[in-house]
Amino acid sequence: MKINWGTGIVIAFVAFISFILFFVIRMTTSHNANHDLVTEEYYKAELGFQKEINAEQNALNSIKQIQLKKVPDGLLIVFPEKYNNTNVSGTVHLYRPSNKRLDFDLPIVLSDSHLLIPDKHLLDGRWDIKIFWKHQGKEFLHKESLTF
Repeated sequence: MKINWGTGIVIAFVAFISFILFFVIRMTTSHNANHDLVTEEYYKAELGFQKEINAEQNALNSIKQIQLKKVPDGLLIVFPEKYNNTNVSGTVHLYRPSNKRLDFDLPIVLSDSHLLIPDKHLLDGRWDIKIFWKHQGKEFLHKESLTF
């Protein structure tokens, strides 16, 4: 049996569509690829966005910035020396884009203007870090992405 060029084009289209459908079905039914939302309550989080913008601007306008350093024990967050340890309160939110079960929050408890996040909490890969703190009634926010 001889296949003409019209039949060949139809076979090629059917093969291509089957190939695409195979991968679409495989990705939507696979439990290996977790399709998590960025935030569970998206609209509620959106309402506080202006507060975040103002806090981030306060952090950028301050004389000295927060520094993140990788050390053998983990991740060291260095606050500027001008902060009194007892006057700083806030949280450090670590967000793992690939798996929301690895996300966690830590309260800010300073010792000599340093905060250490132990290495056992940080798996290798990308982390988005949000550091939100209050000092003398003013709110600050520092955002950074890093690969640990």
